[in-house]
Amino acid sequence: MKPLVALIGRTNVGKSTLFNRLTRQSRALVDDQPGVTRDRLYGDVTWEDHAFLLIDTGGFGDTEDALSSRVRQQAELAAGEADLVLFMVDGRQEIQPDDLEVAQFLRRSGKPVLLVINKIDGPKQETRLPEFYRFGLTPLFPISAQHGLGVGSLLDAVVRYLPAAPDAGEPPEGIRVAVLGRPNVGKSSFINRVLGEERLIVSDTPGTTRDAIDAPLIWDNRPYVLIDTAGIRRRSRIHQNLERGMIWQALRALQRAEVVLLLLDAQEGLTEQDLRILNFIAVAGKGCLIGVNKWDVVGKDCQTQKAALDRLNMGLQLISYAPVLPLSVLTGYQVSKVFPLLDEIYRQCQFRAATGELNRIFAQIVAAHPPPRYRHRSVKFYYLTQPDSRPPTFVAFTNIPGAAPDSYRRYLINQLRERLGLPYAPIRLHFKGKKHRRGSRIASGQSKD
Repeated sequence: MKPLVALIGRTNVGKSTLFNRLTRQSRALVDDQPGVTRDRLYGDVTWEDHAFLLIDTGGFGDTEDALSSRVRQQAELAAGEADLVLFMVDGRQEIQPDDLEVAQFLRRSGKPVLLVINKIDGPKQETRLPEFYRFGLTPLFPISAQHGLGVGSLLDAVVRYLPAAPDAGEPPEGIRVAVLGRPNVGKSSFINRVLGEERLIVSDTPGTTRDAIDAPLIWDNRPYVLIDTAGIRRRSRIHQNLERGMIWQALRALQRAEVVLLLLDAQEGLTEQDLRILNFIAVAGKGCLIGVNKWDVVGKDCQTQKAALDRLNMGLQLISYAPVLPLSVLTGYQVSKVFPLLDEIYRQCQFRAATGELNRIFAQIVAAHPPPRYRHRSVKFYYLTQPDSRPPTFVAFTNIPGAAPDSYRRYLINQLRERLGLPYAPIRLHFKGKKHRRGSRIASGQSKD
């Protein structure tokens, strides 16, 4: 396990800005609005041959409402597991009551603490530094997280405080699974359940999750990385820059995932927004498991359950290859079936066929149902190649690339899926032109023009 360093402080002192700079990524959302970060966000940092995990946390602040209390709880958990705490304050403002509250909490924790004075961009701000000796923490580390000033000196101090990491080699990262869906369908609740801890904040308030949170997991001796994402809302409801950033993070999580778990709400059924998310998944060519959450509220009557599934399946033609699994995160119903299905979807998405076997199967498919003629000409296929996997991608060389109608393309894809044993894999099929050379054609629509 790498050493852990936690960023702790009140809201809007620049913790996420520093997190993004040190991890050299833009995974933490940054906005002028206080309280943007809520869950714990982990990122790798390397400095002069030293590696550690940095934890971004939500800000300490008003804890009167339940959501703020949970944000604070997540920050306290991060401090509890950390080897070192970076206590961040705003160098442009006077010390705030919330700063004093954080300092008091950290003193009780007994953790080693470095005091980081952020937003020190020049001599004018440096004149305020003596005020921060009030915390009784020395030395002070004045920095500008936005511009990088003083960050090198801070990192030098960090690695001096950290214990040496055991040389156990890098653990396997595991299958990356993006958990997508509309707000409040149970994404964070699902991840918390399989992790066995309150790793993510769960609330009835839509939009509780904001960053894309990576949560490593070992399930049945296999490693995974679950990526919790913000709920993707309708475009008409996206008004603020923060919300646009949340949607961008969710879509970026989709791009770096290898498999997707899309959660639907069994009470609401398939909505227009669900169909938009399905389109994102299909365009990205990702393998997908559709989990129908809150199945416990549908009822135990078999006819009722069948009718609910039939309604769902009617709307899933866009991504008909994706298996549908009714489940309940609340009761645990069929949650254990999620990971075996994800494994199988992942395996099928990695599939690569031997060229000879592929062309033998393709010849049989075309011979069983030849393509229709195009403008009184025969459509001929010469051979099939697989240039890529993830998803399995095939190129069929033909004499008239634009001749085969969409219905015939669907026929070829469905037959390839069936004969290659890929029921859950998205398959891409492209047609490419090639001049016919005698003896090279493997199949055609007619024997003569």
